[in-house]
Amino acid sequence: MENKPISDNRMLVSLPFLFAVHCTVTVTITVFVPPHPLIKHWVSVLRNEETPSPIFKSAMAELGRLLMYEASRDCLPTISGKIQSPMGVASVEFIDPRQPVAIVPILRAGLALVEHASSIFPATSTYHLGIGRNEETLQPHTYLNKLPVKFPDGSPVFVVDPMLATGGTIVAAIDLLKERGVDNKQIKVIAAVAAPPALQKLSKKFPGLHVYAGALDPIVNEKGIIIPGLGDAGDRSFAT
Repeated sequence: MENKPISDNRMLVSLPFLFAVHCTVTVTITVFVPPHPLIKHWVSVLRNEETPSPIFKSAMAELGRLLMYEASRDCLPTISGKIQSPMGVASVEFIDPRQPVAIVPILRAGLALVEHASSIFPATSTYHLGIGRNEETLQPHTYLNKLPVKFPDGSPVFVVDPMLATGGTIVAAIDLLKERGVDNKQIKVIAAVAAPPALQKLSKKFPGLHVYAGALDPIVNEKGIIIPGLGDAGDRSFAT
């Protein structure tokens, strides 16, 4: 195995970005691919076709934990004050629990990626969203919608869709958020792998959006599958 030095950069920002010789996508969204070695490790575990389902699901959860940590750096409301420590008075800063992070996993595979959300954030509200894709037309259809009528003003909303391939599913999900008054700047998209068609659609419809991905892959084939990708994230997470 080749040893590589650890990067000092917190994350890589692709805007615009180039995928080898396959295609160029100019975006008005910001795409973050954190260069942390653990993120690279868990993406590599997910890509391996020999990874068994329980390990795959665990790797998805660990990758989701790291991506949500990165995505939350600049969006969590805090409360400042002073407390008495055993040795004296200390200035402190807590996450404000009155404004929980809204987590929107897109079923099924999104459930694996958000498994550790409650262990990262002191306060969360989870709203499940089931969106399937017609395997012939590749068009999305919503079969479960547990979104609230309205989200709190300014609250961060994490939309979690492991595979951003054609972009139909993630665009349909964000359309539902927009109907409920959510601003583009409130939304953080969390994905294991993203590809140009999805990012292109997001760019056209939702300027200013932030996307956090474990990896960027260059190709989506005629069946709407990311290449090299990691296969069907839902099937591999739940052994179905």
